[in-house]
Amino acid sequence: MKRTLIAISSIALLISYPSSVSQASTGYRYWGYFQAAPGATEWTMAMTGPTTNVKDGSVEGWMHTFSNDDVNASAPRRAPNFSSLCKSVKPVANKKRIGVIVDFGIAAIRPRGESIPKRVTTCVQVDLNATGAEALAAAAKIRASSSGFICGINGYPAKECSAEIKTPRTLAK
Repeated sequence: MKRTLIAISSIALLISYPSSVSQASTGYRYWGYFQAAPGATEWTMAMTGPTTNVKDGSVEGWMHTFSNDDVNASAPRRAPNFSSLCKSVKPVANKKRIGVIVDFGIAAIRPRGESIPKRVTTCVQVDLNATGAEALAAAAKIRASSSGFICGINGYPAKECSAEIKTPRTLAK
């Protein structure tokens, strides 16, 4: 009977081990880039950086998020809805309209001592060949690294750029 109890106890330890590893692991908090093509109602994580041309009628999404091997990056918490975002912005010749949503993320990943700004939800009118980065710059103030990586939007976070942090307990699987 003791052997069975020990085996059950060992199995329980093996089952709980990955959970404790996930909680102690690290990952990165950074600006995740998401897109919604014209007419789309769900976010798609961008497979290219924001230096590519975006189509008229699309929605660009930015989310201050966290990810690692166990936790996927979160998309903006407001659905992309071009009609709603751009209903009061009239089309202009030789310009395109792009919806922009900037979600500053959750408290669990907020840098210590900083406040989470109010979400940006707007429509910008930009040149026909404008990129995702140019659409973002028309909607908010950006801080980028020398390589062009987006580090801050509207001053958030104030100083860091893609910081490595411990996996927050609320995100650990």
